Amino acid sequence: MSLPPGARVLGSVGGGDINRALRVQLPGGEQAFVKTREGARPGEYEAEARGLVWLAEPGALRTPRVLDVGEGHLALEWIEKARLSGAGEQELGTGLARTHRAGAPAFGSPGASSTFGSLALSNEPAPDWPTFYAERRLRPLAQLARESGALASSDARAVERVADRMPDLAGEHEPPSRLHGDLWGGNVLADVDGRPWLIDPSCYGGHREVDLAMLRLFGGAGRRVLDAYEQEWPLAEGAEDRVELYQLLPLLVHTLLFGGSYGQAAARVARRYAG
Repeated sequence: MSLPPGARVLGSVGGGDINRALRVQLPGGEQAFVKTREGARPGEYEAEARGLVWLAEPGALRTPRVLDVGEGHLALEWIEKARLSGAGEQELGTGLARTHRAGAPAFGSPGASSTFGSLALSNEPAPDWPTFYAERRLRPLAQLARESGALASSDARAVERVADRMPDLAGEHEPPSRLHGDLWGGNVLADVDGRPWLIDPSCYGGHREVDLAMLRLFGGAGRRVLDAYEQEWPLAEGAEDRVELYQLLPLLVHTLLFGGSYGQAAARVARRYAG
């Protein structure tokens, strides 16, 4: 276990599947949230720290302040958790639209990867979104799922056919959005005032519908959130038909990390879009 120098553990924090989460007191008396685990990839926590700063840059949504970061840990300001209020849901929708609209330099992120536990996906930039989603997400995940036995060969081939069809499936061109990259409901933290904070990002430049699709998949986007988003920045025509297309990404990641029914769900979605 890695901790900031001089930190004293106050207790464990529940809710994480991959990292160990702790409440600690720093030498100056400030309390902090620390995530740590043995075998973290080199630079993993530094990349997450940069992502938190990047998401906060537009000033639309909060992220916790980074207090300390090392190869084996990330320490963030302690946020007392509560429930998201109705106003907080509206703030999340509006703020997410503004954060997305702040944009990114490219589809991807030079020299970076998106890390999900033991799984790392390249964020090498691509010339357009269909190419990025096909070549940096769907094809590598299909190959890993086939090799590990997480998906049957026929289901992995269906994912690859979706990748082949991405130029036709992706909808109209949009410039790269500033993505959280792992935006399920558990990565939206509510403070005691019911306002939203974004945590645990895996950032890159991509299509905004990816964040929204994942938020819907795991129960983090109620109608108030989605309506506020649409009011701030309406989605392109056909977005509703693409929700499962972009949910295929987290379903494949969860198939590789956790197995179970995720593989069946991923296979069903892949067959829907494979043509």
